[in-house]
Amino acid sequence: MVSTDLDRVCEIERAVFALPWSRKSFEAEVSGDPCSLSWVAEEEGRVVGYLVAWHVADELHIGNLAVAEAGRGAGIASKLIAGALAGAEERGIEYVALEVRASNERAIRLYERFGFRGIAIRRAYYEDNGENALIMFRAIGGGDGPQAERAPGEAA
Repeated sequence: MVSTDLDRVCEIERAVFALPWSRKSFEAEVSGDPCSLSWVAEEEGRVVGYLVAWHVADELHIGNLAVAEAGRGAGIASKLIAGALAGAEERGIEYVALEVRASNERAIRLYERFGFRGIAIRRAYYEDNGENALIMFRAIGGGDGPQAERAPGEAA
C-alpha cells in the first residue's frame, strides 16, 4: 500500500465497516513506520482489497482486512492473508493474531482455513453495537496455505 492507493482504500473502508478507519489512520500506515505492513490487491490497476498489519516483537497483528463488495468470493482476501503470512515467515515472526466480530462467520471460516484458531473473547469490543470480538491466533511455520478441511474427530 502506498499513498496513491488511499482514496480507493478509504472508499472500500467506508463501504465495508460500520466504524471505518480515518484517512489519517491509513496515512500513518504508509508513512514509513517499519512496524506497519500494509498490502493492497489490485485488478486491472484498481485497488480491490487491502490488509494492514503491525510487526510487534514476535507477533504480526492483523488490524484491518477488507475487499470491495464486487470482489468478494474471488479469493482476494485469501491472497492478502497468504501474502501477510509469507511476509511474517520471512521476517522470522513466530505468530499472527487478530480480532474479528464474533458474528462474522464468513471471516472466521476464512481465517480457520489458514490455521487460525479462536483463543479468547474481547467483550463489548466494537463501539458501534457492543459486539464481542473473537481473538484468533496462528503460529507461523505450520504450512504455507490454507489448512485442509478435516471431518470432526479426524486426526490432524
